[in-house]
Amino acid sequence: MTTIKTADVINSVADSLQFISYYHPVDFVQAMHRAYLNEKSKAAKDAIAQILINSRMCALGKRPICQDTGIVTAFVKVGMNCRFDSDKTLQQMVDEGVELAYVNPDNPLRKSIVSPPLGARINTGTNGPAVVHLELVAGDTVEINIAAKGGGSENKSKMAMLTPADSLVEWVKQTVPAMGAGWCPPGMLGIGIGGTIDKAMCLAKESLMDPVDIHELQERGPTNYLEELRLEIFEAVNSLGIGAQGLGGLTTVLDVKIRDFPTHAASLPVAMIPNCAATRHIHFTLDGSGPAVFEPPDISNWPELVFEAGESVKKVSLDSITKEEIGSWKAGDTLLLSGKILTGRDAAHKRIQQLFEEGKPLPDGVDFNGRFIYYVGPVDPVGDEVVGPAGPTTSTRMDKYTDMMLSKTGLYGMIGKAERGDTTIELIRNHGAVYLMAVGGAAYLVSKAIRDSRVVAFEDLGMEAIYEFEIEDMPVTVAVDSNGEAVHKTGPTFWQKEILAAKA
Repeated sequence: MTTIKTADVINSVADSLQFISYYHPVDFVQAMHRAYLNEKSKAAKDAIAQILINSRMCALGKRPICQDTGIVTAFVKVGMNCRFDSDKTLQQMVDEGVELAYVNPDNPLRKSIVSPPLGARINTGTNGPAVVHLELVAGDTVEINIAAKGGGSENKSKMAMLTPADSLVEWVKQTVPAMGAGWCPPGMLGIGIGGTIDKAMCLAKESLMDPVDIHELQERGPTNYLEELRLEIFEAVNSLGIGAQGLGGLTTVLDVKIRDFPTHAASLPVAMIPNCAATRHIHFTLDGSGPAVFEPPDISNWPELVFEAGESVKKVSLDSITKEEIGSWKAGDTLLLSGKILTGRDAAHKRIQQLFEEGKPLPDGVDFNGRFIYYVGPVDPVGDEVVGPAGPTTSTRMDKYTDMMLSKTGLYGMIGKAERGDTTIELIRNHGAVYLMAVGGAAYLVSKAIRDSRVVAFEDLGMEAIYEFEIEDMPVTVAVDSNGEAVHKTGPTFWQKEILAAKA
């Protein structure tokens, strides 16, 4: 009988979460680099370059890859010949490890978990509880597969109860475009098939823990029906032309992972969960000899790239911006922004809406007139940082507030990630406003453009407070111009045609 020390579980969980906050899995880095080398779309290639540069910076600086440091999921397989040396539950042990990781003063991670899920939604302050899946297995060790899953990709999870006659490939081809770009492609697709609908979801989530090996499968060829499915779905999704960040391009997914389970003869439950460009997971085993040890990967596994905006880049001073200048920008233009901007996410927008409904003024220091808002919830700074990693959050969630912000505050523009809805695009056009896109999955790189930061309102909301940032040469793409042209529509359409033509 193996005795597993409670402290070894707690410390291993904490160390693993710190480790994956700044080290991408090496196989993922290599797959992303292959995508970079193969990419023909300049916009997509630039986005992948920023993701890879950010990844290397984080590996060297030991700071989070993405400001959304995730909700923790742990798949724990406990050998039947193991015992733990305390009365703590497995949930309690994992949760203590999560809290220890997220309050680490050398690399504090953003705490994003709120409770209850409806109503007050108060931040738990620990990033717990984690989602723990327990399985009792043969053996005398404890195996833990742990991941920190960002909200942007988790929000795009899909499931369906198909009929046995339906095509899984066709369902995926129809579903992936409807997911939008909020999951920050290119990344992974995890697919679960069979069991019950809840089992299919667990299969999909656990499949994302598998290594990136689609290139090896392509070289040797499939040996079973799941491998055939992986290749077919990989080809089908990349033929959609969605590309990095939804800008249009050759690579939308780096790999497709599939797990299955027997199911009822009348059923075909399927689930699909994407992993974003900030893929974070690790696997370790406890055998009673002490906590897990995580060896840092060799930095030579990362390509040394330099982001070059090019001669066509436009430098913009936001402190003196005019509607006329905004009107000269075209969808797809690359800008380097300098000046002062305000931030705001879901909770801040909801507070602003409540103030307007109650006829109350906005807080002192919150004046959006003629200014830009950045949809972000940053990580706390350390050392001489003015702000921690501060990449964009998914803009679509703010669509419901866009009419209010453009019509009542005098806002000129918005900065975030992913596409905007058709109604929002029309509002942007009607107001002569603009929507700019920063690269999701490049949070540490983006933070280096922020020269000053201060909270100006709603401090109790933590990372969802309103900040004022002073930025210098922050790279963005014009995603929706003042005429309503949207790159998340035109880019994928163009590249889907290019891919089909190349296959003809």
